[in-house]
Amino acid sequence: MKKSRAEAFSDGVFAVAATLLVFNLIDPRVGRGDDLGKALLAEWPSYAAYVISFSTIVVIWVNHHAVADALERFDRPLLFLNGLLLLTVAAIPFPTGLLAHYLQEGHNQTAAAVAYGLTMTAMSVAFTIFNLYSRRYRVSFLKLDWVGLSLGVTLWPLATLAALFNVGLALSLYAFVVVFYIVLPIIRERRAAAAALSHGGTLGVAHERARAAESSGRDLGEDA
Repeated sequence: MKKSRAEAFSDGVFAVAATLLVFNLIDPRVGRGDDLGKALLAEWPSYAAYVISFSTIVVIWVNHHAVADALERFDRPLLFLNGLLLLTVAAIPFPTGLLAHYLQEGHNQTAAAVAYGLTMTAMSVAFTIFNLYSRRYRVSFLKLDWVGLSLGVTLWPLATLAALFNVGLALSLYAFVVVFYIVLPIIRERRAAAAALSHGGTLGVAHERARAAESSGRDLGEDA
């Protein structure tokens, strides 16, 4: 199958999953004389869950694009592995709604936080498998970053485990994981560009090396 078809299908799933998240934001429907501002502030769990989940989907999409862009082609097993990843991505709105609802209700918060973490863990594992298998079809050989790979498959499970003991801590860790995934690749890309310039390279060469660093595994399955 042409890469373009696989990428188009993947982009569609990412877009739908991200769009569905907004339906977890609820109109508080206050009556006459009630304070709408306070009611909106009371819905903060929905906003927090929305931001974390939407940011996570964006990170997955960016990293999926980086991996797919470095591939020569998709074979049948890789298409199914891509489908497995998309299955987990499409499921993200469901635990997001659970988490927002039960944080607001004040009960069953642990179960909702664990369900959320398990979904994200499944997504991380699926991306790691997709990423590892896809390496055989990358245009250039890139050394595997085992440290990054280990981080990619342990951060979400650790955050999920924390939910069993402290929901607030779990939420903080969920947010931290997303920030980690966003910030680390940007830092590495800028360092790669700076290193290229310091060795006498042109800005174009620096950008090419930074791009190589990004697609070399500075993605969810390896470094984040």
